[in-house]
Amino acid sequence: MPRRPSRLSRLAGMDRTELRWRVQTRGRTLIDRCRTQLTPPRWNRGDLLEALDPSPAMRASREALQAGEWLLAHRELSRHFVRAPQRFVIGADTKSKVTGAVRGDFPGSPAHAVARGDRLLAGEYDLLGYRGLHFDDSTSATVDWHLDPVHGRRPPRRFWSTVPYLAPECGDHKIIWELNRHQHWLTLGRAFWLTDDRRYRERFVNELDSWLVANPPLVGINWSSMLELALRSLSWIWALHFFVEDPSAADAGAPSDSRPWTLDLMLAIDRQLNQIERNLSRYFSPNTHLLGEGLALYVSGAVLPELAASPRRQEVGRHVLLTEIDRQIAKDGGHLERSTHYHRYALDFYMLALAVARITNDPAADTFAEAVSRLGFAARVLADDHGRLPHIGDDDGGMLMPMTGRSADDVVDSLAIAASLVNRPELAVGRGPEEVHWMLSHPEATAASTPRLPSPAAFIGSVALAETGYYVSRTASGHHLVIDGGAHGYQNAGHAHADALSITFSVGGVPLLIDAGTGCYTTNPAVRDRFRSTEFHNTLTIDDRPQSIPNGPFHWSHIANGSVRRWRTHQRFDYFDGTHDGFGRLAHRRCVLSLHDDLVIVADLVDGPGVPSAATYWQMDPRWTLEIDTANAVFTQGQRVVTLTVSQGAIESFSADTESGLGWHSPVYGRIEGTTTLRVSRRDAAPFWMVSVFGLDPHNAVTGVQILPARQTGLSLALRIVRTGSTDELSIADPASPVDRIGDACTDAAMLFHRRNRSQGVECVALVDGSAVHTAGPEPLDLDLPHRVATFFAADVHRPLPFTEDRPCAALPVS
Repeated sequence: MPRRPSRLSRLAGMDRTELRWRVQTRGRTLIDRCRTQLTPPRWNRGDLLEALDPSPAMRASREALQAGEWLLAHRELSRHFVRAPQRFVIGADTKSKVTGAVRGDFPGSPAHAVARGDRLLAGEYDLLGYRGLHFDDSTSATVDWHLDPVHGRRPPRRFWSTVPYLAPECGDHKIIWELNRHQHWLTLGRAFWLTDDRRYRERFVNELDSWLVANPPLVGINWSSMLELALRSLSWIWALHFFVEDPSAADAGAPSDSRPWTLDLMLAIDRQLNQIERNLSRYFSPNTHLLGEGLALYVSGAVLPELAASPRRQEVGRHVLLTEIDRQIAKDGGHLERSTHYHRYALDFYMLALAVARITNDPAADTFAEAVSRLGFAARVLADDHGRLPHIGDDDGGMLMPMTGRSADDVVDSLAIAASLVNRPELAVGRGPEEVHWMLSHPEATAASTPRLPSPAAFIGSVALAETGYYVSRTASGHHLVIDGGAHGYQNAGHAHADALSITFSVGGVPLLIDAGTGCYTTNPAVRDRFRSTEFHNTLTIDDRPQSIPNGPFHWSHIANGSVRRWRTHQRFDYFDGTHDGFGRLAHRRCVLSLHDDLVIVADLVDGPGVPSAATYWQMDPRWTLEIDTANAVFTQGQRVVTLTVSQGAIESFSADTESGLGWHSPVYGRIEGTTTLRVSRRDAAPFWMVSVFGLDPHNAVTGVQILPARQTGLSLALRIVRTGSTDELSIADPASPVDRIGDACTDAAMLFHRRNRSQGVECVALVDGSAVHTAGPEPLDLDLPHRVATFFAADVHRPLPFTEDRPCAALPVS
């Protein structure tokens, strides 16, 4: 099995380009470190003179800078920004349009913006899964930008490359970084634009001042991650366009700035972008880290021609974003980190790049649009009909534009923006939200014919994202089943979980079977490993072993990769058959039949030597109540009722259990709450099957599930499901025996399902990859299709379906 390579083997595997890049990067870092030790770094407004572009548009600002007249330089720079053509998604030219549209379409938004903005004025920050965090500096009335208030820890303030930010004694770097992304400045900007209350602008200026004092160049944790510098730079670009004002307004009687904050902001943006350029994550984290860094370089380069380095940065960022499309985005649109959360990051990154490219007439817009279309489609498939993503893989709780307080798994805004950007209304879920106005107010951002608040179009049915490895069964009634059948992760699989063949399931838009989430990254290694373990996912363990074994917070010493034998979809049902290689000589095969709005049957085969023990786990969303009776469980949520019936063994229930560690979930990074985990165990000579049947039709409830003897090997399955109004039978063939007699059915199908009513009449039949069926009984089923078909379904079958001729089972055709 794949193992984490040693440092020596990684070095041996590097080509000359990578070696040269690493040597140069390390050399620059050592030189910078020596310089900071000899001369403590500080911010110098005069350095902005060299950073500004020497164009006529900057002459007045440059002359004031050269004379050391900071406020005059600030006034000239502010006047330029207000009057220059708009190159970002918001600006002075579109302020009245944005605020008018938001007030008109969302009358409650101003009050909502005030409520969120006032909490920031009071020093209360909602970050990740935490609410009302305070970062007060005990020595001043400013923010402590290096504090993790949850754990009461601070990392050392030393040269950026020597800060051990992953060490638990430094606190949770995610909390510190989330504050220092300054994305809450978008919240302040929203409140300022919708109310014209200058307190929100003043809070921004105060925070900018205090951040610069606490974070001199290259010193401290806030310089340690290039992605964090990138996201912070993007927030500062938003802030510049939210808060810059024409000094002529001050001449007319409006309050004037007493601090030259535009100089400080532009100087610090330039310095941070320079740091990103010199340390791009080309080899360290060439995933969404690299995408975010490329995005910051591209957007800043396109939007801020006032900086001399902008043309180069735009070119570098554009090249990163274009090159990484084929490296990180599968043909089916899935992001190859195989985390729904990081998929959302990638989608939002390319949407902002696309909007800016169109505004600035960059030909790269067409390629960015293709990426947005692919990512948007996969996001729509993975999200349920309320726009919620299942928590597959890591969820770090972050977002690119958390302006309105939307939860990280709610992608309604991203889907609506994508729908407008690429003119695919079928991507939208419901009416577009407020964020569409903030992102798409510029007339060049989208095609003129594209609606700003799209309405959803046709229903998107069941889809396989086969290259990414997700198989999604959807129904028009809102049932949404996602099966993970693909590879473990991307490159070092840092954001993957041990979740091969796991499923998530929403019923009528309400999650029922959930991924337990992430919990944390580095502060508690035991929690980190537990939340990405196999038993915290809706899949199976053998001999209490996980499928994949972690090695540190972002690596693995042993991984399981899934492979799919069959994925078949029909208007009435979907069928999945897959396996993975995580248990060595023992194999786990999972077959899932989703009979739309009726049943979900999950059949797990354990095969191999010996007498292994196996356990299936089901993680339950806490919104449902639960009643258990040995082999049956009843889930209730409002008027919705779902039953679970198992073939063998008793259903065990664990709720917030500290002894077993089961019964917990993390709805968002940093928050851990109690829920219920169900476990069904069996120990037997392999091969053996374990079956879980979820009943969705209360008018034909499941009362029992029985595995019947199969004629061939134990690798085939014959299952009888007893219900209040019918008897259902499911047959799954041994892959090595295409013609088989399973139970009372003789068929060449890989999967056969049929239902008999109380009078023994056949009501419906479904098959996969077959052509013929013959059953015994008082009213036999005889079906002979002219050729082998991938899927077949017939309902309301009250008389036998005839063969063209009567043939024994052994004579059925074999393809």
